[in-house]
Amino acid sequence: MKDPLPSEPQPPSRPRPWLHEVIPPLVLGTATFNTQYVPDPFDLPAASIVSRALDLGVTAFDTSPYYGPSETILGNALAHPSVTSRHSRSSYFLVTKAGRIAGDEFDYSPEWIRYSVYRSLERLHTPYLDLVYTHDVEFVSPAEVLAAVRELRRLRDEEGLIRYVGISGYPVGKLCDLAEMILRETGEPLDAVLSYGHFTIQNTTLGNADNAMRRFQDAGVDVVLNASMLGMGLLTTRGADAGPMSSWHPSPEGLRQACQDLVPVAVDADEKLEVVAIRWALDNWAVAGAVRGSGASRLPAGTRVGVSVMGISNIAELEETYRVFNSVLEGLEPDSPDAELMSRRQWSRDRRVKVQAVVEKMWAVLGKWRDYSWNSPGPGFVNTRKAEDIGVTPDDGVLARHKPKLIVQVSTEQVPALL
Repeated sequence: MKDPLPSEPQPPSRPRPWLHEVIPPLVLGTATFNTQYVPDPFDLPAASIVSRALDLGVTAFDTSPYYGPSETILGNALAHPSVTSRHSRSSYFLVTKAGRIAGDEFDYSPEWIRYSVYRSLERLHTPYLDLVYTHDVEFVSPAEVLAAVRELRRLRDEEGLIRYVGISGYPVGKLCDLAEMILRETGEPLDAVLSYGHFTIQNTTLGNADNAMRRFQDAGVDVVLNASMLGMGLLTTRGADAGPMSSWHPSPEGLRQACQDLVPVAVDADEKLEVVAIRWALDNWAVAGAVRGSGASRLPAGTRVGVSVMGISNIAELEETYRVFNSVLEGLEPDSPDAELMSRRQWSRDRRVKVQAVVEKMWAVLGKWRDYSWNSPGPGFVNTRKAEDIGVTPDDGVLARHKPKLIVQVSTEQVPALL
């Protein structure tokens, strides 16, 4: 994949590429670098995972301060000599989020957003962030989302700390509403929208071309990303109840049982549920999400591929995810006179047909639970951040260490006079 961007922040007077021109089509999610997924995330071989990902060409990483120690672990891995000796900052695409502090605690004030970005820069050992989302936007008011997006854009334009700005969350309709509102109120569309759990074998709402994708396109959103292809553990052999999310997974019991009923369907086809779920989502989002996808793949120039975020916690998972996604791309490549290449591409296309047949049987089993979305936030949600604490940031030296930098804008007419 091509080098995304130069290593130093660009002043706003220099036009930026479209996000779809620089974001890789496969993003490594690091929510798994967290106690919600593993007993001690600091025991993970993070430097080896990151180094191997970059060697394979998986050059985008997604994290958040809400994911416990994830930012710190990822940042330390990226700063490890085994990585820095072979990979420059400009060789990878770094994504984080801001605004969500804890499970029921949110602060979207400009002061907190600014603090959060500065802290992320330190944790990730980077002078800039390629993309920052406001995290789980459905839990706060549209006015708060708008204020947070404006602050992120200010950090982009005045301080050069961010390249692209987006929003993330669960309810697709709410994400559409907010994307439309932000364009209407600011005159500038969002660079990205991240949705999770809404393009899976259980729920394909995000891929509705006549609704969600059309609305995002009309709102000018450049890239729409699909995350949580396993429904936060719903679409696994062990199920959500036996997984790391069991204590707080928001799905109702009926949906959990319906997803477990898919396990024997997979077994009858000599498959595993999670293998089918991942292959189907990667394969189909590559096509369904292409209109708002990445143009930075090995496919012919001008071809876009839906962008997927895949969480992994070890090198074996990484290599398997890469293998599957590489096969997906092979199935999309044009025909070639090379017999070996054509054989691989045909295998990928045949695999897609087989998986689709299995998933159609699963849809029949899901019945009323197909395309079901739970409420987010749930009934009775209250932001536990006290009103008097909104905008109050820790006295930990982060703000003092990040005094705003003035970016001088120079017009092209002035350049000759300065030479």
